[in-house]
Amino acid sequence: MDASLEKMVDPTLAEMGKNLNEAMKMLEDNQRKVEEEDEKKYARKDIPGPLQGSGQDMVSILQLVQNLMHGEEEEETSQAYRLQNVGEQGHMALLGHSLAAYISVLDRERLRKLTTRILSDTTLWLCRLFRYENGSAYYHEDDREGLLKICRLVIHTRYEDYTIEGFNVLYAKQPVIYISSAARTGLGQALCNQLGLPLSCMCRVPCNTMFGSQHQMDVALLDRVIKDDVESGKLPLLLVANAGTPGAGHTDKLGRLKELCEQYNMWLHVEGVNLATLALGYVSSSVLAATKCDSMTLTLGSWLGLPAVPAVTLYRHEDPSLSLAAGLTSSQPVEKLRALPLWLSLQYLGHDGIVERIKHASQLSQRLLENLKNLDFIKTSVEDELSSPVVVFKFFQEYSNKDQTSHAAQASTIQHPIISNERHIYDTFNQWLGEQLAQLVPASGVDVVELEDEGTCVRFSPLMTSAVLGTEVQDVDQLVDCLKMKIPVLTSTLQLREEFEQEVRRTVGLLYIEDLSWPGLGVVRYNYHSDGKNDDKQEKELEKINTELLKKLNELESDLTFSLGPEFGGQKNCVYIGMVTEDLDVSELVETIAATGREIEENSRLLENMTEVVRKGIQEAQLQLQKANEERLLEEGLLRQIPVVGSVLNWFSPFQASPKGRTFNLTAGSLESTESTYVSKAQGTGTTPPPTPTSSLAKQRLPGQKIFKRSLRSSDAFSETSSVSHCDDLEKMDQRAPTLAPGQEQGPLETEKTEEQKEVAQATKSDTEDIPSDKSPRDCMKVEEQESQR
Repeated sequence: MDASLEKMVDPTLAEMGKNLNEAMKMLEDNQRKVEEEDEKKYARKDIPGPLQGSGQDMVSILQLVQNLMHGEEEEETSQAYRLQNVGEQGHMALLGHSLAAYISVLDRERLRKLTTRILSDTTLWLCRLFRYENGSAYYHEDDREGLLKICRLVIHTRYEDYTIEGFNVLYAKQPVIYISSAARTGLGQALCNQLGLPLSCMCRVPCNTMFGSQHQMDVALLDRVIKDDVESGKLPLLLVANAGTPGAGHTDKLGRLKELCEQYNMWLHVEGVNLATLALGYVSSSVLAATKCDSMTLTLGSWLGLPAVPAVTLYRHEDPSLSLAAGLTSSQPVEKLRALPLWLSLQYLGHDGIVERIKHASQLSQRLLENLKNLDFIKTSVEDELSSPVVVFKFFQEYSNKDQTSHAAQASTIQHPIISNERHIYDTFNQWLGEQLAQLVPASGVDVVELEDEGTCVRFSPLMTSAVLGTEVQDVDQLVDCLKMKIPVLTSTLQLREEFEQEVRRTVGLLYIEDLSWPGLGVVRYNYHSDGKNDDKQEKELEKINTELLKKLNELESDLTFSLGPEFGGQKNCVYIGMVTEDLDVSELVETIAATGREIEENSRLLENMTEVVRKGIQEAQLQLQKANEERLLEEGLLRQIPVVGSVLNWFSPFQASPKGRTFNLTAGSLESTESTYVSKAQGTGTTPPPTPTSSLAKQRLPGQKIFKRSLRSSDAFSETSSVSHCDDLEKMDQRAPTLAPGQEQGPLETEKTEEQKEVAQATKSDTEDIPSDKSPRDCMKVEEQESQR
C-alpha cells in the first residue's frame, strides 16, 4: 500500500502519509496497552496461582505431582522411601481406572452392554474362585461399606413395612446386630452411625475364656444372649463372624454359628484375611464353612497386590428389588465400571497366578512359624500350627522349674499392681522389638498389635503385605536372624533392670524414676541438693545439671545410649538408658553417673560462690583503697597538698612512699596487698588451688575393652594364651604392689615389662603405696629369683 501511494501522489505528501500511519500505529499501541492494564487492574485477585493465566503445560503438572509424591525434603535427608511394589498386574489395575473414565463417555446403549458384561464376568469369576455358588457381588471402595449395605438389606427383608413407616417399625421391635469382641475397632459404632441406630442395638459377644481359642466367639454364650434378647422383645438381625480376626488371625466356628443363625433366622456375614485361602486346592474345614454363609467381604487388593481396586462383597438374595433398595445394585451404568480394574487384573493373572500369590504368602508364614519354634524366649499364638496365614509372637522369658514354683508362690501373695507392672514391661519390650524388626527388615511387613489376653505382640501377616511389599523367603530368614540378635539384648536388659534399680536406690544423690513404658535399662535423675532456693530456681538448676550430665555421658566411649526419653509422655530432667548387653557393669555405670553429677554440681556451685566472692571483694577493695588514700594524705602533710608550695617542698625534700594496691586471689577468695609484688618485681602465685573434683573410677581394663564392661576371661575378643598371660601379669602386679615400700628399688625383672604393664602397675601402686609391707626384702628377692628361673 505504501508503494502504490508513492506512485500516485507527490513524494512530499507520501512522506506525510507515512508519518501519519506511524503516528496512528503508536497511538493504537498505547491504547492497547492501556486496555490491557485496565483488564489486569480489574481482573479477579482471588484466583489461586496455578489457575491464573492460560494454564500450565503437562510437564509442569507432572513435575508437581512427582514432588508431592516423593516430597522435597527427601532430597535433603537422602532417605529412600519405599513405594508399593507395582507389578504388571498392578499396571493392569491402573489401566482399568483410565479405561473406566474413557468408557464412561460412550453412548448409553453401548455403555450399558459393556458394563453388564464386565460386571457379570467379574462376579462369576470371583464366585468360582472362592467357592461361593449362586452369589451376587457388590463392589465398594470402603471395606466397611459392603457390610453396611448388607445390614440395610436385612432390615428391609425382616421389616416389611420399613419402606413406608421407617424408624417406627424399628422402635416397636428393636433390631440387634451381634459382633465379636475380637472384631475391628470401631466397626459396631460405625454401623450404628450410618444406619441411624442407637448403640444399644449393637451387642459385642465375648470370646472363649476356658475352652478353645481365646480369639474365637463363645458360641454357647452367644446362644444365651440371643435367647435373652428374643424373650425381651428384640429382633436378632445379623451376626458378623471372622475368618481371621484382625489381631491374631483366628477363625470363628463358622459351622456352629451358621446353625445358630438358621435357628433364629439371622443373617451370617463373614470377613477376614483367611478367606483368601478359599482359592487354594486345600482349604481347612473351619474356613471352608464360610462358603455356606449369607455374605462375605473379600479384599483382593492387598491379597494380590493390586493397587486401587475395590473390595467385593458376595451375597445371596432372591429379591432384586430389596437389593436395589439397600444400594447393593444400581441402575447407573457408570457405577458398574468399578469392577473394570478387577476384570482386567483377574484376566491378566489367571487362575494359576492368583493361586500362586496366595500360596506364596501361606508358605512365608509357615516358614517363619517353623523357625520361631526353635527360638528361646519367643511365644507364638497361632490357631493351627500346620497352616496358619497369620503368625503372632512375642518375647516372654520363661522360668525354670525351680524358679517357676517360687514365682507361682510369689504370685499368690503378690498384689495385682506388681503383676500388671510385669505385663506392662513385657508390652513395652515387645513394642520395641516390633519397631526394631520393622525398621531392620521393612520388606517383611511386620507390625505391632494389641491383643486382649496376650498384650502387645508382633504380627506377621503376609497375605496382607507380601504381594504389596514383594516379600520373599530371604526376607523371612533375615527377620529370624534379626530376632536372634535382639533376644539376648532383651533378656539381658530385663535381668539387669532390677539390679540397676537397687544400685540407684543405694547411691546417694541419685533418684530412680519408675517408667514402665521405657524400653531400656531404666531412668535415673541426679537429685540436686538445694540450699533454700525457690521451686523455679531449683527446677532450672535441676534441668541444667541433668542436661549437662546427659552430655557428659554421651561423650564417653561406651555402647550404651543415653537420651532424654520419649518426645511425649516422658519424665522431665531425667537420663534414660537404653538396651544393654549381659557384660554390663551396673555398679560402675551407677558410680559414674553419680560422680559425674557431683562434679557438675560442685562446678556449678563454685561458679555461683565465685560470683558472690568477687562482688564482695570489689567492695572491700574500694574501701581499703579509700582508707589508704586518707592515710597517705596524713603522712604527706597539708603543705604538700597546696599546688605551688607542694611542688617546691617535694623538690627540696622528696617524700618517698611505697605504692600500695590490692590484688584479689580468686583461689583463696581474699584481698592481698601488692607490696610484695613491687618489692620482688614479680607477681606471686598465691596458694595452690584445690584439685578439680573428679571421679575416682580408674579401673584396670583389657586392651580394647570399653567402659561399663565387665572383664570376662573367656571373652571371644582375645586369644586363650594372650588373655591368660595378661590376667596372670595383673595378678602378679597385684601381689607385688603391697611388698614395695615407698622409695624401694624395683627388681630387674620389672624393668623388662612392656609400657602397658608399667601403666597398670603405676595405677595399682598409687592405690596401695600406703599399705605397710608384710614381707621382708629377702622374701621379695626369693620371689623374684623364682620368677627369673621360670
